[in-house]
This record gives sequence, structure tokens and C-alpha cells, in this order.
Amino acid sequence: MLEGLAPRPVCRMLLCGLFVHLASKRAAGAHNKMPNFILILADDIGWGDLDVNHPEQKAKNTPNLNLMAEQGLRFSDFHSPASTCSPSRASILTGRYGLRNGVTHNFAVSSVAGLPLSEVTLPQLLQKAGYYTAMIGKWHLGHNGPYGPTKRGFDYYLGIPFSNDMGCTDHPGYDIPQCLGCDSSGGQTMRLRGSERQQTDCYSKVGLPLMENSRVVEQPLNLWNLTRQYRSAALRTMREARERGQPFFLYLALAHMHVPLAPPLATPSPPHSRAYAASLQEMDRLVGSIRSASNKNDTLIWFTGDNGPWQKKCQYAGSTGPFKGKWQTKRGGSSAKKTTWEGGHRVPSVACWPGVIPANTTSAALLSGMDIFPTLLSLAGVTPPSDRRYDGMDVTSVLLGGEKTGHKVLFHPNSGAAGRFGDLQTVRAGKYKAFYMTGSSEACGGDVGTQELHDPPLIFDLERDEAEETPLKVGTPEYQETAERVTLWREGLLWDIATDPSVSEADYTTDDSATPCCEPTRPVCRCL
Repeated sequence: MLEGLAPRPVCRMLLCGLFVHLASKRAAGAHNKMPNFILILADDIGWGDLDVNHPEQKAKNTPNLNLMAEQGLRFSDFHSPASTCSPSRASILTGRYGLRNGVTHNFAVSSVAGLPLSEVTLPQLLQKAGYYTAMIGKWHLGHNGPYGPTKRGFDYYLGIPFSNDMGCTDHPGYDIPQCLGCDSSGGQTMRLRGSERQQTDCYSKVGLPLMENSRVVEQPLNLWNLTRQYRSAALRTMREARERGQPFFLYLALAHMHVPLAPPLATPSPPHSRAYAASLQEMDRLVGSIRSASNKNDTLIWFTGDNGPWQKKCQYAGSTGPFKGKWQTKRGGSSAKKTTWEGGHRVPSVACWPGVIPANTTSAALLSGMDIFPTLLSLAGVTPPSDRRYDGMDVTSVLLGGEKTGHKVLFHPNSGAAGRFGDLQTVRAGKYKAFYMTGSSEACGGDVGTQELHDPPLIFDLERDEAEETPLKVGTPEYQETAERVTLWREGLLWDIATDPSVSEADYTTDDSATPCCEPTRPVCRCL
């Protein structure tokens, strides 16, 4: 991991090493075996969607996540590794930027490949160490042949191989555009209310599949029953692993906010303006069920998001909180999902481990989803392969003992708003954030801003300007000093990646034959 060009003072390094050692001993003392891990990743969730991130609003959408924060640790400056699905998930499971692991944009329904096979994943390493590994939910890292979850380190998988809007269903959730249900004749007639949208915004030819291990078990699946199915599988996974006396790693990837649903038992259904909140509450109840079933001092639960809210969904999108990206929104477009503005990658995160993580604490350390990889391995006593370079850092000392320092520098890759996919166009250094290129994603109503190059870079002070509205004035001493430092760090990382022999390259080839299909002879691949 490249954090800067100069090493930290030796005394501080020794103190940090001692602290990590003591924190790890504290964790080991809480149990006589390897700890269990539950990683919960929410799709398209905004920083402002977590009640405890803005207590003054007195919202009641996430009571179970609020309880996790009360019993554990809330991170206020936590960032997804990218601002869209596949790249973020790949970086979380490998601890590496997309320019290293090869995944720089999303895989398709008909992708023939996925996360490069040269990449080593977190579940593979835990599985080799004796863990029972299970994944439930959205994968989106390749579903064809050797790229599926059970080929990448998971003993068990139940879920949707990609996003829950990448296929038709008989009873769609709330979305913009509002897609029709699957047509039994084999197609879908587009009769959209409001503004016209391209037909490609709705998937009509193939039903949304539910897969168990490598087999399609339901197509099109019933989204309204999915939470119940996920809950049952998760509880069974934990129960059976405990009965065997085997440590487990459960990865629960929830797509509730991608296409909001009202709770199945809600009558009458909530109005459209409340559909997102209802879906958020449904996800929170699932988190509560998981927490209750695993509320022991041998289990770490870590909740976070894959990227910020998708604002083109209008009332069906989440909240970025105070991170508005106003410099961009004044010029058009959205500053959330797909962008490198704070709303695109600053996500809610909470970790809970009764008796190990100090209760009711908050950390302002600058952290990334890539840190999950080295941290869980460290807690499990597993050493990652030494034949590759990593970008995540072991944050055991932050997690267990309140160390305040995280990343000195963090890079935010382009995720579709401007420039080439994966380009490191934005640099965070302490309280400063520098943009070498700006751009937006589609806003509610379809507005999209223009891409702009910045030489010298656009720099914001996030302590004074969390809304990213007014950049520092070029030429001031503060600007000059910051610009010089971030430029050196950026050039240093780009050189490090360019000389990294372990860099992978993803295959983004598509072929209709790679599309998951239960019964090819039936309309929309409908299962018998």
C-alpha cells in the first residue's frame, strides 16, 4: 500500500505496532477460537440513510443499525473503494484498487467472465484457513463458469448474480423508469408514463434469476419474498456452522435500495414517496435478525455500502446527507453514485463485536472498504499472499482500540462520471480533496453536467466545506502546499501500479449464451 513518499517516524511505527499487537491479543482473549465474521454490504445506500449519522432529524428508519452503533463503533469518514457496483465489490474482496485487480466497471447479464482468476479473494483465504464461507445476495463479479461465487471461495451461495433490476420480474418494485412485468409471450411492451426512456433501461428478454450455488432455482424470482429467503439462509448458515464448531464468514450483500420494495406485509402499500424508506426499514429488520442470532462475543459484524445513492431514481434514491457536491450540482447533473464527489463514495459504516469493540464509539479515521480484506485476515491470523501489492490497510487498531489514524492518502477512481473507467482522478489527503477531473452522473430528470479537466487541480477543504462548494483559491500558500503534496502522491501511486507485476486485466466480453437461464425454451427463461 502506498500511503506517501516518506515513511512515518520510527517511534510512531513502533507504537502503532505495539498497539495493534495489544488490540489483537484483546480480541483473541474474547474467544478461544477464530472469530466469526459477518460482512453486510448494502447496495446504493447513502451516508444520510443511517439514522445515527444525523440524530437531529430523529428519523426511525434504521433502529437495528442504530443499536449496532450503540453497542459498537460508527465510522464517520468511511469510503467505498469505487462509486459503482462491480469495482467496489472487487476491491472489497481483494483489498486492491480496480487498476490493480482489473475490475473498473460493471459486468453485464451476458458477461462471459468476471473478477480475473488471477485475483485472490478474502473468502478463498478464509476458506483455506478452515472457515465455512457463505454468501447471500448480490454478487456482480461474474456468474459464468469459474467466475461464480462458489468458484471464488464460497462454500455456499444464494442470491442474484447481478443487480436486481437486470432482469424482468412478474411483480416489479418501484423504479425509474417503471418497468413492466415479464411478458409470458417472451417480450415486454414498453408503455412508460412520464418522460420517454430508452428500452435498454428495462431488461425484458430474460427473467431475473435466483441462484443457489451454481444453479438457477427460480426465474423470474419474486422480489417480494427475497428478504425472507435471505433471512432463512443466513440463520441456517450460522446455526449449522456453530453446530459443527467451525468458524464462519458470512457475506450478506443486500440490494434493497437498488429497486425499493414496500414491506411484503404492509397494507396498504406506502405511497411512492415512502417506498425507499419502507425498503430501508425492511433491510434494517433483516440486519436486526442477523444481529440477534449472532449476538455473541465470538462474532464481528461489519456493515457498510458499495457506493452512494443513485439520484437518477429521484424519490427512490437515498440521501447523501450533508455531502451535496454543490460545485458540481450547480453546473448540472448528480454528485452521488458513479461520481468521485463525497456523495458517490462516502458511505455509512458500523462495526459491532460485543465485549471486544468498545461500545458507543465513533471514529473519524479515514478508511476504505478495501481495509476489510487485510483487517479480517489479521483478526483470523491469516497472512495474505506476498506476491501482490495491496491498497487496503489493517485497521485492527482503529476497530478495537480507538486509534485515530487511518489512511494518510486515499484515491477515488472514476466510476463512469468522467474520464476512463478506473482512472484515479481524485485524491483525498487529510482534510483536503483534490480533483484532476470533474463530472457528474445523471440527476433526477435526466440532467447531466459536462466533464472538466483541472490543471492545476480543484482542491476543497472538507473540514470547512463538506458540501464541496467552494474550492481553495489557486496561488494561496495553503493551495500551493496541498497541490504539490497530492500531485506527488498521485504520481507515486500511478508509478507503483504501472510497475506492479501482479496487475490483472478483466475480460468484459459478452455473449448471450452466458446469460443465466433456467429453461432456454420458455419465454424469459421461466423455470417450470
